[in-house]
Amino acid sequence: MIMCETNNMIQIDWDLDSGNLVLDFANTAEFHASEQPDERLNSYADLVSWAAAAGIISRQVVKALLSSSKENPKRAKKALQDALELREIIYSIFSALADDNPPRQKDLAEFNKFLSRSLNHARVMDAEETYTWGWDNMEASLDSLVWPVARETANLLTSPDMKRVGECADDRGCGFLFIDTSRNHSRRWCSMESCGNRAKAQRHYQKASKKSASPKLDS
Repeated sequence: MIMCETNNMIQIDWDLDSGNLVLDFANTAEFHASEQPDERLNSYADLVSWAAAAGIISRQVVKALLSSSKENPKRAKKALQDALELREIIYSIFSALADDNPPRQKDLAEFNKFLSRSLNHARVMDAEETYTWGWDNMEASLDSLVWPVARETANLLTSPDMKRVGECADDRGCGFLFIDTSRNHSRRWCSMESCGNRAKAQRHYQKASKKSASPKLDS
């Protein structure tokens, strides 16, 4: 849903409810498990919009990247293509894990290429009285938006939360990935308000249909 336009960037109401930045990125294609996913990253500006909403870039970086993308449209297009490639790798990896299957070795190999390139730009930086991870001159590189995504993907893969990744069980191919924080890992839906309610209504309809179709015994 488009909300407004500021600083030459369309502001979109991004779904950031998966419980993890990496899964939020994977979910930028809706109905990801269907034959025809609904793409939401249709331009480099969309990618910048998502990164800003996810909190991985500042307003200053937003402005610099949008300006640079207009001056270098071919580079911006390539950066978007690379981001989409990484997203599909991430989705493939975590969709497999959510189904208790090992990721494809090809996906892990391709991901590690992204990770290696991204970590070349990682820096430890001053943060008042402490230190924090940061990135070298993000505003100067159109491909910088995938750097923190790649690092956080590695963090999720090597953390206990990896075993809590789930995928919506909707039969239409919703494909929404999430961190299952339920006590017994029983979450099945992206939300009960959407796919969960639909499945509940479908089960009720099927049960009612079977009941009405059952032959009645003569009294």
